[in-house]
Amino acid sequence: MSKTPVSELLDAELPRFTYGADYNPEQWDPETWLEDARLMQQAGVNLVAVNIFGWAQLEPLPGEYDFRRLDQVVEILHEHGIGINLGTGTSSPPPWLTAEHPDALPMTADGTRRAFGGRQAYCPSSPVFREHSLALVEQVAARYGRHPAVKLWHVSNELGCHNAHCYCPVSASAFRAWLEQRYGTLDALNEAWGTAFWSQRYAAWEHIQTPMLTLSTGNPAQAVDYLRFSSDEILDQYRAEAAVLRRHSAAPVTTNFMVTAHIRALDYWGWAAEMDVIANDHYLDHRLAQPTAELSFAADVTRGLAGGEPWMLMEQATSAVNWQPHNIAKTPGEMLRNTLTHVARGADGISFFQWRASVQGSERFHSAMLPHAGTDSAVWQSVVELGRTLERLREVAGTRVVADVALVFGWEPWWITDLDSHPTTELRYLEQVHRAYNALRASGVTVDIVAPGAELDGYRMVVVAALHSVTDEQAATVSDFVAAGGHAVITFFSGITDGVDRVRTGGYPGAFRELLGVLTEEFFPLHPGETVALDDGATATIWTERLHARGAEVVASYLDGPLPGTPAVTRNAFGAGAAWYLATNLDEVSLARTLARAAADAGVALDPALAGSELEVVVRQGSGRSYLFVINHGDTDALHPATGTELIEGGDIAGTLVVPAGAVRVVRLSAQAPARPTAESTPDAIRESDREEVRELR
Repeated sequence: MSKTPVSELLDAELPRFTYGADYNPEQWDPETWLEDARLMQQAGVNLVAVNIFGWAQLEPLPGEYDFRRLDQVVEILHEHGIGINLGTGTSSPPPWLTAEHPDALPMTADGTRRAFGGRQAYCPSSPVFREHSLALVEQVAARYGRHPAVKLWHVSNELGCHNAHCYCPVSASAFRAWLEQRYGTLDALNEAWGTAFWSQRYAAWEHIQTPMLTLSTGNPAQAVDYLRFSSDEILDQYRAEAAVLRRHSAAPVTTNFMVTAHIRALDYWGWAAEMDVIANDHYLDHRLAQPTAELSFAADVTRGLAGGEPWMLMEQATSAVNWQPHNIAKTPGEMLRNTLTHVARGADGISFFQWRASVQGSERFHSAMLPHAGTDSAVWQSVVELGRTLERLREVAGTRVVADVALVFGWEPWWITDLDSHPTTELRYLEQVHRAYNALRASGVTVDIVAPGAELDGYRMVVVAALHSVTDEQAATVSDFVAAGGHAVITFFSGITDGVDRVRTGGYPGAFRELLGVLTEEFFPLHPGETVALDDGATATIWTERLHARGAEVVASYLDGPLPGTPAVTRNAFGAGAAWYLATNLDEVSLARTLARAAADAGVALDPALAGSELEVVVRQGSGRSYLFVINHGDTDALHPATGTELIEGGDIAGTLVVPAGAVRVVRLSAQAPARPTAESTPDAIRESDREEVRELR
């Protein structure tokens, strides 16, 4: 399905960034609605999401609809020139639905029902929920489907955030139907699940249940199929709502993904084709060691889901959230840096949760564009300034990020790699992907995130991190890419099992053994906290393996640990390209050094100005122009080579760009300026007068 350009949602003739928030007018009186509309204009807001949680207001009792208040809100916004991203209102059922149909409530893996009172309190397989939710969507779509203010449709909200996995009898029945469609016969299912183990062979479909809690570890193949089913089941709800909307309206349809480090329930590679616009919610997560790096990763994943096209940030926070153990407020300039990092990596739409901070409910201490303190506040001033900044950057909208390196990532590999009964619990899939991503980012390498098995034409290098389970076809994509002249870096615990998570025999790393020119006999995980030394000065943790080079060049070997003298890093010439294998968990600096070496070997342009700095540099290109984003996450002013016109503060840049501490600068590069630094434009070549300018700024 072709995507609707985000920058053209409001006006195809005048592309621009969308800017706005979730707006929950049901929490406020009509006088406040008018004030909100005026303040939205002042802030530069041009698109707001409404009716996200409106079901109980629109249908207070079964079949009794009341649209009077929503009608007023729609007209007020329209009269003030503010576009609407209209929600279907189905994200949480009203009290009457589960009171009258308690079987529609979700059941957890221990067999208990969850009560009404939070959000998403429904079983995704419930026919009662499906029937009533689609009846509501029909009413909303018929009423507003042709209204000129409706620029975008918002199906539900953060689908599967809380209720992705239901284990009730209704879900079990739906799971069996899904399995029968997938496998066709019980023999095929038993073969795929390996049910010869532990007397688990099934003789009748009705004997199969959801993988509820067991006394011992369960069947891993069953667990993964259940996760696939759960993702598909929620996607079916989206499809059903979208079909109703499309009968009544020509406006594009989407929902907000949750590409983030703490939510993994949905396989968005299987969802992306269903969206007219790719949209994501992202909140800075202070539970992570590198929150801003994870923000960049999530933005790149979202761009990957959009096929490289611009996308929409549907939610972020102006400051603190309400749901982390420590809800840290953003420091001056941090909201702008966060936002423009998303823009640098392809976002053409910027929105927040929410417009006006709530005074009741569980999210009353979640930050908003209009905080409790009102317009006489630093948050409000930063919101207004962001609106002005996005207008100054208007010409960037519609351009694309260009990358030479692909990083493989998927939700199915995340599920599979983190299952029980693996060689060590210290190995976590997303952590390994993040480590590879952060190492490339530290060298100034922009990456595209691609699904396992995605085409790799046009890239110089692909990185495959801890891709434990791969099909023959997915593995062949990497091998063919290298044979044709590409370069690959593959890390430990990759290629071990096939498409049904069955171990590949004959030696690890299984599917990649020939490509890498190595053979591993046995894994030797390390104790928690144990470190081994390598002969190139690196150290490593978590993992070693008894590896033999079978044609590969040994780049580094262990000096100590359980396998002294054994290869730890190898490089293998394969066809016209080369494949590196990292058989251990290298320390952060050594991983960055090794990936930079592999990238240089592949002909990838590195940015020497970034080594050891806190600068983040990304280039967007389009219509014959290149735009250099330089984001300074540090507390000292910085220099970066650039020639062109700076768009945020204005002014011409002739060779050296000064980026104040905590600031962002965006340069429209001159036609003759390289999009990436050359050897002559490194910091050593920057004039001393420019350095003196920075010292004076400090």
